[in-house]
Amino acid sequence: MAAGLDDGFDRAVLVLAGATGRVVVSGMGKSGHVGRKIAATMASTGTPAQFVHPGEASHGDLGMIVPGDAVLAISNSGETAELGDLVAHTRRFGIPLVVIVGRGGSTLGRDADIALVLPPAEEGCPNGLAPTTSTTMQMAMGDALAVALLERRGFGPEDFRVFHPGGKLGARLQRVGDVMHGADQVPLAPPDLPMAEGLVTMTARHFGCLGIADATGRLIGVITDGDLRRTLRAGLGDGLLKRPVSEVMTTHPRTIRPDALAAEALRIMNEGPITALFVVDDDRRPVGMLHIHDLLRLGVA
Repeated sequence: MAAGLDDGFDRAVLVLAGATGRVVVSGMGKSGHVGRKIAATMASTGTPAQFVHPGEASHGDLGMIVPGDAVLAISNSGETAELGDLVAHTRRFGIPLVVIVGRGGSTLGRDADIALVLPPAEEGCPNGLAPTTSTTMQMAMGDALAVALLERRGFGPEDFRVFHPGGKLGARLQRVGDVMHGADQVPLAPPDLPMAEGLVTMTARHFGCLGIADATGRLIGVITDGDLRRTLRAGLGDGLLKRPVSEVMTTHPRTIRPDALAAEALRIMNEGPITALFVVDDDRRPVGMLHIHDLLRLGVA
């Protein structure tokens, strides 16, 4: 049972999850505005949902509500007259009716299959009249239902990506493989390559680093601008250009897989802090490069 809620909440989740059609949300006035938001949240998190205005329902939009759907009606008083035709429609066609109400003994509460009754609380306005506290609780209950349905459906980041392709959220849900530079752009050198030649390879790209790969192509180290500065500050710069890159590299470099989320790449870079990541396959063979500038252009950072 959900913490802080009676078994009605669990039963409501089962009913809404069991709908083979859509969850149809309805409400009048401020409750209607809340209902629109709840329907949008459900639809964006894997529960097909739509809002139907109760006034329009009485003038033809009842045809949008069919067997297989489930209805979620919202009314603080539970006496909203405009919901009457919609409620009658659900009873006529055996459509499950879940309601969010402020009074369980109200007409709407009695007619419903499941009534989610909000705790008594005064409205936040000085006159105690404007829907404020009540609409906040309605919103919280609707969000709780949406999240419970999300968890029940196993709705994960990949699903979010499908429904949220735009904006910053969509950018963060992009896969690394979709935005990385290809394998032909990766700056790589063998362990025995002299630093003089390694610097040429390093500066030919614009990632500020050089990957060191063994004979099998696996990434075994990396040289960054920071490594060069630390080497020089430590007084180890004599003969630097003649030394093999393996003597300068940092072993066990941070990497990322192409199927990882762009948001994860940003987290790794911030923890480093580093500005570029080698993208590797299961055998740690480089398949691409990702730079912080790529994430900035994408809108992730």
